[in-house]
Amino acid sequence: MGRKYIIFRADWQEEQGAENRLLAHTGACTDILAEHFDSSNRPIPQPGYRVPQFHNIPAFDAPQFPGTSTYWCRGNWEVVRVEQYPTGATNSEFEMVVICYCQYSPIQAEQKPIKPIDATQSAEKTTAFSGG
Repeated sequence: MGRKYIIFRADWQEEQGAENRLLAHTGACTDILAEHFDSSNRPIPQPGYRVPQFHNIPAFDAPQFPGTSTYWCRGNWEVVRVEQYPTGATNSEFEMVVICYCQYSPIQAEQKPIKPIDATQSAEKTTAFSGG
């Protein structure tokens, strides 16, 4: 499977949770909750999937990356319907565009630490993959 562009958006009639969808710079309400660029072979999200939320807890910041997300949890927006559109074009950046319509359905989710990436190991894998 090639690269997928996955858009999570509030369902058309969804008004609950609107205060959680305000754009920081304008205060306007948006329908788009998140965008994911997926190059994995994992299947696309299905109804029941919850859009993850990322949080920063300053006490757990890595010194070289202050202010980045340190924890994640399953979010309050749940996928209720999925539409997929294969691009079909050979020169397209994405093989498929996926739109996941979500409803606001709050849950109590456990915060889980984000595992740090070993930069040395990551660089070695990139070099090995690229042949450099």
